[in-house]
Amino acid sequence: MAAVVMVLLFASETQDYLTPGIDEQLFVDTTRGAKLKINIDIVFPKIGCDFLSLDAQDVSGEQHIAIEHNIYKRRLDLETGQPIDEPEKHEVGEVEKVVNNTEVGEVVCGSCYGAETEGVKCCNTCEEVKQQYIKKSWKFVPTTVDQCRGELLSDEQQRVLTEGCQVYGYLEVNRVGGSFHIAPGKSFSLNHIHVHDVQPFATSDFNLTHTVRHLSFGRNVPGKTDPMDGVMGVAEKGSEMFQYYIKIVPTTFARADGSTFVTNQFSVTRHSKVISMMMGDSGMPGVFFSYEMAPVMVKYQQKEKSFGHFASGLCAIIGGVFTVAGMIDKMVYNSARILQQKTELGKAG
Repeated sequence: MAAVVMVLLFASETQDYLTPGIDEQLFVDTTRGAKLKINIDIVFPKIGCDFLSLDAQDVSGEQHIAIEHNIYKRRLDLETGQPIDEPEKHEVGEVEKVVNNTEVGEVVCGSCYGAETEGVKCCNTCEEVKQQYIKKSWKFVPTTVDQCRGELLSDEQQRVLTEGCQVYGYLEVNRVGGSFHIAPGKSFSLNHIHVHDVQPFATSDFNLTHTVRHLSFGRNVPGKTDPMDGVMGVAEKGSEMFQYYIKIVPTTFARADGSTFVTNQFSVTRHSKVISMMMGDSGMPGVFFSYEMAPVMVKYQQKEKSFGHFASGLCAIIGGVFTVAGMIDKMVYNSARILQQKTELGKAG
């Protein structure tokens, strides 16, 4: 019996010795100049890729310029959710330029409905009228513009509400707080204000139901599940705004062999609301992620246990087992002897 107990305790002690211990440290993050990698994979099952824009801003609200990214959009079938086409790379923060494509020939000068400028006096197409209204910061209503009457929706516009979209890839931004969002409409800046043009649709036409298949910051750790993986947001009404507030904690893992790698842990708070212009609500429909860097860093370090500690543990096991076994043996021997004496006395009487 003592030998079996000793073998079991030896196996347990050996396994504990071979398993490195984890030492956790918390200190002020003094790293500077590094980039923050944002990995995303989000599926929108009820809105097409042609009308989805991804934009990123830093903590001051200024739009990120010349950031390194590798974002792709893949068209999905509305019914099955299966890919329809090969993914296409998406340009983050791309600004469209207005070009006058009027060909030389018959001179036609359509009205801009009061939105004429020094450079543009004529608006011959619906798009030209819309661009002039954008420059004036006026509300554009296509039904009141002659150039827009009778125009059919383009192929891209027809696909908006009949397909789904998967947005995936990564962004590399400065290591400061900021935000990024995916929202319907063509995005542009007007007088330092970020605007999304959803014409000829209304904001209530878009269903922003989505599934966050993956969201992480920094290096991906194989086998690790992040807090946002698998999170689903369901838009029960149109014009719904989903907001995710994220706190990022820089984390360093140091292995026992001396190798290290840096990544980030994070926690998230979710909020959603329906945007009603009639009620004076601010915002626009979309999925918004706001992230903030914590001023501290967590370091996890693997530490191997000393052989001396392991050897002393084995000696303690041997001594302890023999001591306990000896005590049990003595108790059994004394008990048997007492019973034997009582038995002999009973026979003698």
